[in-house]
Amino acid sequence: MPADTNANGDIFGGWIMSQLDLAGAILAQEISGGRIATVSVSSITFKKPVKVGDVVCCYGECVKIGRTSMSIDLEVWVKPIQEDKVNLRFQVCEANFNYVAIDLSGKPRLVQKFSD
Repeated sequence: MPADTNANGDIFGGWIMSQLDLAGAILAQEISGGRIATVSVSSITFKKPVKVGDVVCCYGECVKIGRTSMSIDLEVWVKPIQEDKVNLRFQVCEANFNYVAIDLSGKPRLVQKFSD
């Protein structure tokens, strides 16, 4: 099997989960103004398989900001790379990840809310 595929030849769900965590972490860092750590995954739903060669896009929205934590809803959408489906895009996964703002010693710190 090629790397990052499952027994069906589709992209392994763990790889998709890692992409979600990276996307959520980028948003959490921007919101908190510094270092963050992933605390938990409240939910994850795989709706459709991702095929090898699909273009994968992750989107996130912060749905809650606490004193030290952030809850982020995430979605994965794909664009198949097939000539007959060039404009087709569809959602394949959704999740909610929770992050905590941390200081240099790894202890929780207050979220420095981002402003434009």
